[in-house]
Amino acid sequence: MKLKLFLFSLILFALICGCYPQDGPIKAEKPPLEDQISAGENTTADSGQERSAGPKAAVNGKIKVHYLNVGQADSILIQTPAGKNILIDGGNSSDGDAVVRYLESQGVQRLDAVVATHPHADHIGGLPRILSAFPVANIYFPNAIHTTRTYENFLRAVNASGAKRIRARAGLKLELDPDVEAAILAPGGDSYEKLNNYSVVLRIEYGNTSFLFTGDAEAESENLILAGGHLLKSDVLKVGHHGSSTSTTQSFLSAVSPKYAVISVGAGNSYGHPSQRVLASLASRGITVYRTDQSGTIVATSDGETISFDKKASPIKPHAPPAASAGTAVSKAAPAAQSAPTARETIFVTRTGKKFHREGCRYLAKSKIPISRQDVAARGYSPCSVCF
Repeated sequence: MKLKLFLFSLILFALICGCYPQDGPIKAEKPPLEDQISAGENTTADSGQERSAGPKAAVNGKIKVHYLNVGQADSILIQTPAGKNILIDGGNSSDGDAVVRYLESQGVQRLDAVVATHPHADHIGGLPRILSAFPVANIYFPNAIHTTRTYENFLRAVNASGAKRIRARAGLKLELDPDVEAAILAPGGDSYEKLNNYSVVLRIEYGNTSFLFTGDAEAESENLILAGGHLLKSDVLKVGHHGSSTSTTQSFLSAVSPKYAVISVGAGNSYGHPSQRVLASLASRGITVYRTDQSGTIVATSDGETISFDKKASPIKPHAPPAASAGTAVSKAAPAAQSAPTARETIFVTRTGKKFHREGCRYLAKSKIPISRQDVAARGYSPCSVCF
């Protein structure tokens, strides 16, 4: 009896003192991927204070920015003078193969950085195919969680890629090319009602030229960027959220003050993108506009002093009719004989709801009815706030 009491006391003492077996403490369950994103050794913090946009030292070589024609979606390839490749988003899942072919046509053998701006399908849907096709060094994405199958597929692909996962947040810099400054300006917070406002906003400087990439960031995110005092002045603006009226506020556009604007948008899309308000704002400031729905894939090249585009600009008039020379697939040049494509992404409605949804949305668990873009508009359906 005394021996039992002694052993019981010994065990109780060990538990209170935090003693463990010789092979160490019991390992806690692995946290979800979102909690494992690290700042990364290849990033440095920025103070977030406004910096001077004065002249820079002369640089050698050219930087190329490819705004891929992926319809009502986003995908951008940046090739630096040092041979580094940065991919921002990968379009819808149906775009994955086309993006891979385009990257291969541009001599890409490795992606030094992939930026997944936010978890919507038209930005990350094609990334699993792309991540499986190329070695990837670093993947940057925000600490935002989505409940779609597309997002789950993206996370599996990130894990399988073996790339370093880096949480994208305002103040980080991508140290990839000594002549290229790449700073993340957003997201500046961890809690937004809309997933679009988690969008990674990236500004790149090369010599005396600069580019701003905004994902689908809306007014809330734009206002936080303005309040953060970041240097926004840029020569080329990738217009936020496909030219939606929810983005590109007057104050934000004034701070960026671009010479050129690129809108990644699908021809004939049911959302009415780009909005007339945004087109009018760009036109009133004399900004030269390029649109993927009118020109196909657009390539901007900078030598550090001047920027040239491989396509003609869109008509300045905000109500000008769409051009007739847009291609449906990613290509270096869209043949003029092709007719304007329709949006290719399949959308769905439920039996009782009045919203339309993307593939994988949680609201499609009980019913899932395919619907055309024309019927969506005719029947008065509006986009789901969760998956759009």
